[in-house]
Amino acid sequence: MARGLKALVIDFGGQYTHLIARRCRELGVYSEIVEPEDAFKKLDEGGFGAIILSGGARSVLQPDSPKIDLIKLLSYNIPILGICYGHQLIAKSLGGEIRAGKIREYGRTLVKILERDALFDGLPDRLMVWMSGGDTVIKPPKGFRATSISDDGTITSMTDGSRIYSTQFHPEVTHTKYGTKILENFLRRICGIEAWWNPGDKIEELIDEIRSKVGVDEKVICAVSGGVDSVTTATIVSKAVGDRLNCIFVDHGLMRKGEVEQVKRSLKRIGIRNLRIVDARERFLSKLKGVEDPEEKRRIIGEEFIKVFEEEAKKIPGIRWLAQGTIYPDRVESGRIGRRAALIKSHHNVGALPKRMNLKLLEPLRDFYKDEVREIARKLGIPDEIVSRHPFPGPGLAVRIIGEVTGEKLEICREANAIVEEEFRRAGVYDRVWQAFAVVCDDRWVGVMGDERVHGYIVIIRAVESVDGMTADWHRIDHELLDRIARRITREIPRVTMVAYAATSKPPSTIEPC
Repeated sequence: MARGLKALVIDFGGQYTHLIARRCRELGVYSEIVEPEDAFKKLDEGGFGAIILSGGARSVLQPDSPKIDLIKLLSYNIPILGICYGHQLIAKSLGGEIRAGKIREYGRTLVKILERDALFDGLPDRLMVWMSGGDTVIKPPKGFRATSISDDGTITSMTDGSRIYSTQFHPEVTHTKYGTKILENFLRRICGIEAWWNPGDKIEELIDEIRSKVGVDEKVICAVSGGVDSVTTATIVSKAVGDRLNCIFVDHGLMRKGEVEQVKRSLKRIGIRNLRIVDARERFLSKLKGVEDPEEKRRIIGEEFIKVFEEEAKKIPGIRWLAQGTIYPDRVESGRIGRRAALIKSHHNVGALPKRMNLKLLEPLRDFYKDEVREIARKLGIPDEIVSRHPFPGPGLAVRIIGEVTGEKLEICREANAIVEEEFRRAGVYDRVWQAFAVVCDDRWVGVMGDERVHGYIVIIRAVESVDGMTADWHRIDHELLDRIARRITREIPRVTMVAYAATSKPPSTIEPC
């Protein structure tokens, strides 16, 4: 086996492109992502032993869909794996037949393996896979053969028996059974690459990189929220520049119950001394008055956050750098990665500040997924109460409130979220799920409390299982646990008359409602 070879992931605009790269790294093979027009220049640099063609948001049948010269790609004599769009692109480019999908297929699909080639070595005859696409291959190219099919006869994988393999489904997604094994078979058995890369080894590099960038007289500001991303960023920067780091926590009033106190306590334990807490609760709530559109709420919160942060930053002399806890999923879902990446939702960050304040940007975690960040955080000695805490959106509870954010709905949302987290912890399942939280709806439900007929709020409980947040499956909650949560919410929050449970995966739903 070869050691030190990399995997090149060619990005056709798929939402899961960075998951492919992440899985390769997880298997000990360093991966890089490029767009099709940059692929050959990157390959000419050498050092690659695997090529993976990603999924994409377009149809290969569309005239303006992204393409690559597959014949030229084959001339590099490197094994190729096509996934979803990549699977269809291989078929179309080499003379196969594609059928346009009338209905996009999402979620789990059972497939039957027809031929146990190197890609499927060690797998059972049937396996559950994750689909997210529309077009299908109805006839493989000449010299290719189908190696698996779905129950309805759809070709779900094919190969030329030599160095080209492809799957209609997504092996990189955690909900594909044996997906990691499939990628491992490709990297090890087909490409012959030995595991050699460990993301945990990056910490010293990250610290050294910051030291080399930040001048000895320059200061850094960092927005912290108490989440693992921002705290890990602050810790890394603190190790690089010491007390020249200044952390700012903007309390916009949309935080979880007890959040401000926890932030103070946690950062003190880590040894970060320069912390400013800004009380801007009334300011944000007034800006959100009458606003119902989710994207408008995010925009208002983001812009107001920038204004507040900028005001506080100007009070600190010598600031030249802004540190942000940006991670891969933030960049993917904000459409920042790749010219073809689809915008899923805008993200609340302070990315607009560098130009406005003439600041340079530090994003030490920009190439890591959440699970990698947690691994780094543990190695840095960050308390487990931060490392294992569920992800929380930058705009806070505003994205868990459907419609206008009012003081009443905000209080309900904060209390209901606290109950959900508390009961999940008591049941010993908090660490088994990616997120568990409560959503307050704009609609009402008639209820009877005592002898009165009341018109109260609907609260939806959402709990999902995931590794990185890019895809998620709904958690099959224990009915006794759900009953305890529902009874507590309706008993302790009088204005709630109905509690429901969300049973939809991502895709098609996002994890957060807004």
